[in-house]
Amino acid sequence: MGADFGEQVVAAVDLGSNSFHMIVAGLSPETGTLRVIDRLRETVRLAEGLTDQEKNLNCQARERALACLQRFGERLRHFDPGNVRVVGTNTLRRARDADQLMREAEQVLGHPIEVVSGYEEARLVYLGVAHSLGFDSSRRLVVDIGGGSTEIIIGEGESPLQMESMHLGCVRLNNEFFGDGRITAQRMEQAVLQGRLELEPVEGKFRASGWQSAVGASGTVRAVAHFCTHMYATPPGVITADALLRLRKALVEDGSCKKLAAQVGLSADRQIVFPPGVAALSAVFEALDIDRMEVSDGAMREGLLYDLGGRAGLVAGAEDARDASVAALRRRYSVDAEQADRVSRTAMRLHSQVASTWGVADQFCCDILDWAAQLHEVGLDISHAQYHKHGAYILNNADMAGFSRQEQQLLAFLVRVHRRKLARSQISALPQRWTQIGTRLALLLRQAVLLHRSRSEEDIAEPRIQPLEDGLRVSFAGSALEDNPLLRADLEQEQRYLSKAGWRLEFVP
Repeated sequence: MGADFGEQVVAAVDLGSNSFHMIVAGLSPETGTLRVIDRLRETVRLAEGLTDQEKNLNCQARERALACLQRFGERLRHFDPGNVRVVGTNTLRRARDADQLMREAEQVLGHPIEVVSGYEEARLVYLGVAHSLGFDSSRRLVVDIGGGSTEIIIGEGESPLQMESMHLGCVRLNNEFFGDGRITAQRMEQAVLQGRLELEPVEGKFRASGWQSAVGASGTVRAVAHFCTHMYATPPGVITADALLRLRKALVEDGSCKKLAAQVGLSADRQIVFPPGVAALSAVFEALDIDRMEVSDGAMREGLLYDLGGRAGLVAGAEDARDASVAALRRRYSVDAEQADRVSRTAMRLHSQVASTWGVADQFCCDILDWAAQLHEVGLDISHAQYHKHGAYILNNADMAGFSRQEQQLLAFLVRVHRRKLARSQISALPQRWTQIGTRLALLLRQAVLLHRSRSEEDIAEPRIQPLEDGLRVSFAGSALEDNPLLRADLEQEQRYLSKAGWRLEFVP
């Protein structure tokens, strides 16, 4: 089954802590609606392979992950790279050796992998749920219980208003309380209590916000709803507090999940994480005083596809969430908008002169350079001294909707090195695939900032630039350098900074 006429075929891969999921869909450019073409799911149990002390992934988990992604890669082999998003979540956020696994995984999958923050994961979950239920003005509580984390969101229509990602997942609770497959009243009570402890810091503010309906996403919630309907006659796709409590007691009476699972046809791999999933969901119900929860078909994977429609321009009128995040940070930190726009315009013009030769012509390179120019002075709101370092810290640690961790790291790098030293240590800290690209974009941003040191609306002496293998050659028309000794002094200073980092800057009148 393929795409209908006019549809863009898109795919999303969710590298979860328990399972890896892939969804392939036709995305309508006019309406922004999805038509699912294919779904794949494999139980990988990535979080199970995370060692307690070193926080490294063991060989078995790595092998399961790579074998799964090789199969996914066969399905994605002929996809346009711009139509695929691959996202890692809680376990890849926590694993110290995640970069090594991701390099191998990207080779077998054939597409880059992004690791998203818990905040971004929550936003994507809400986006997928809201689209699946239809946007309206009602206020919803959305809960997604995964293998490594639980996301809780309150939103209205298409807008998430309050988001949290808690370190509460099925795999973690299973390892702590149900690792041998035995379920006792004490173990279940302790697992629910552990969930309550994780939720305690946020339950007050969520209760205070209030909502009109509660919605659950993820396989765990769907499995619980299936049990409740089969055993306690709740409406299909609905979980009640009473039915959930009865299910907890039934699991304890069973002593394992096998007998109950046989009654409803629960798969063997789902049986492992079902008891801890019930405990996690029970903790959420108790903490937030939920009486009734509906189940959504949409979750983070669908959210990824809708978000892809905005960031890749596949849907008419859709917005890239990253643009909104950059605009919000400019307002929050009182960035001088006129200066930011001046630097951005110049950076874009310089970029156009070298983009093809330097291999930075794709849309993401244009966007990240523009965002960095827009935010290069974001640290000034904290202190003028070392403001580039303050700005980099903000961008590395802020909750920025739409951005992956790697994208924030590259953005922070550009802001960090837009002035003063171009430290080799900052360059080497970038993901390997962005080392050369990031450095070349940094050289362009530095030139744009340098040319606008006067912060004046007057026309500047904008140079022609020629890319070199290890730097830039800039040339000015007429007597621009002779007439502007400050500009010449700035260029000479920049020449010294770049030389210490192993880069050249040549300038001629």
